[in-house]
Amino acid sequence: MSQSIKIVTDSSVLLTKEEINEHSITIIPLSVEVAGKNYTDGVDITRQQLVEALREGNIPKTSQPALGQFVDTFNKLGEDGSEVIAIMISDVLSGTFSAAQQAANMVDTKVTVINSKSTDRGEAFQVLAAAKDAEAGKSVREIKEHCADIYSRTSIDVLIDNLDCLVAGGRVSRMTGLFTKLANIKVVVELRDKTLDVVSKGRSTKSLVKFVEKKARYHAEQNNKILSMSLPNVAADRSMLDKVKDILIGDQPETPFVEELTSPVIMTHTGLKAIGVITLSEKTMANL
Repeated sequence: MSQSIKIVTDSSVLLTKEEINEHSITIIPLSVEVAGKNYTDGVDITRQQLVEALREGNIPKTSQPALGQFVDTFNKLGEDGSEVIAIMISDVLSGTFSAAQQAANMVDTKVTVINSKSTDRGEAFQVLAAAKDAEAGKSVREIKEHCADIYSRTSIDVLIDNLDCLVAGGRVSRMTGLFTKLANIKVVVELRDKTLDVVSKGRSTKSLVKFVEKKARYHAEQNNKILSMSLPNVAADRSMLDKVKDILIGDQPETPFVEELTSPVIMTHTGLKAIGVITLSEKTMANL
């Protein structure tokens, strides 16, 4: 039985196989370049292989899927008269949203493209909500409004152990990167509506822990419960992952939680040992 609305997203999203199969979500893979060779994310290269590439000093490069891939996918999904909602990675991180928009204008299928302004599990929160809404018979307008509401309650902070990848990607200057490396500076970046901003920095891992503690205090003081949390990471230390989880939801063992290697896009920007702290809260999130 076909759905009247079908959901598409990109491979930067963090969804379990069970979630993808249960809700018939279509994933369009990003392209990944490692040491001059091109791969298709999740098809002929795994996230663990990307971690190994980073350990060998090869910083992956990513690019949005080819326009034709979007066109083919949208056409196929619309063959039975279904509409398509495509929820894409933030345009701050990738040109995927723009490519999906271009493709939507080239096909007969009715396609609505949503800029999630998010990625990884943050993007997944919207994708899962949209899929469940579509199954419940909600309209495109209602689904778009729901995604916007979820975005307003989602935060994405990334604890970065070193700035090598941010420097390579042009996110910070080489001079700044050299200084922070010599001084052992750790930073936290936050994905916002239109920017990727450094929101905390300090010497040693303790500064990262202090930021997480500050985040936990915010939730407590604002009575803004964390409804779901994820710690996508780049082969981060087990002790650090456990500490972050304990600080934020240690007293809420029932909170849905996912911990996996993150997507190539995030790996490209953040490098080894990085940890994404992604939360969905009861109420709108303010910047820390």
